[in-house]
Amino acid sequence: MILSMTGFASTAREFPGGLLSIEVRAVNHRYLDVQMRLPEELRVIEAQLRELIAGRVTRGKVECRVGISQNDNDNQQLELNPDMVQRLLTISNQVKAIAPQMRELGMGELLRWPGVLKSNSLPPEVLQQLCLDGLKVVLEDFRATRGREGEKLAQVLRDRLESMAQIISDIKPRLPLILDAYRAKLSARLLEALGNVDDDRIKQEFALFAQKIDVDEELERLSTHIAEIRRILKTGGQVGKRLDFLMQELNREANTLGSKSVATETTQASVELKVLIEQMREQIQNVE
Repeated sequence: MILSMTGFASTAREFPGGLLSIEVRAVNHRYLDVQMRLPEELRVIEAQLRELIAGRVTRGKVECRVGISQNDNDNQQLELNPDMVQRLLTISNQVKAIAPQMRELGMGELLRWPGVLKSNSLPPEVLQQLCLDGLKVVLEDFRATRGREGEKLAQVLRDRLESMAQIISDIKPRLPLILDAYRAKLSARLLEALGNVDDDRIKQEFALFAQKIDVDEELERLSTHIAEIRRILKTGGQVGKRLDFLMQELNREANTLGSKSVATETTQASVELKVLIEQMREQIQNVE
């Protein structure tokens, strides 16, 4: 199976006091480019989240959005931690005894101190694990989405390869006739220009020129490249760069076919092949 570089997947998970949402979307890109959008509570696990994405995606511009929304109901309750308050006040008194000029610890500062107020919401480490587990689920769905899109791309490529193979199959048996017609045309022009020309001389000149206009080798290489692309599509995996290289090779052979052409049939075949190659190249830009 080949994978598309475009895809989208999301999930939402409730937790005491709120809702955790995770989205992953991607578009085509030459390399892997991961952009993270995280709430401050989850910044501490950004490296782990990136590592999870990089383990499942090799190319593409990937955007991962994680959001936390608090419930509007009154389920989240706050409780004072008396032990923590007492410890802070003791320390504050000790500091005051050492440095009388220091002001006392204010109520606002006291309440903002970590651990003074307890809530029934999830501890940070539990929320972080919930996010990591959620991302794993999203990435599985994301891969499945890209796989379905990749199969559609593969089918488009197979259809274009079939059309290319048909063009080559149609033109190849006509090459001897094309060469014979061109030989007759060349002979007529030489006779018209030079008058009496030795038949052996005509054969010699044409034999030299026929080597320059022979496109059988280009057609063979085109067929070889088509067979290789079919094999790659069947094997699957991360094949985007390899397919892009083969598009360049196909285009080179199609151009040579056109430059050597001495007949409308081969010129038309070259044009049709290049159109199909360009269509495949556009699709391959989305293949991982």
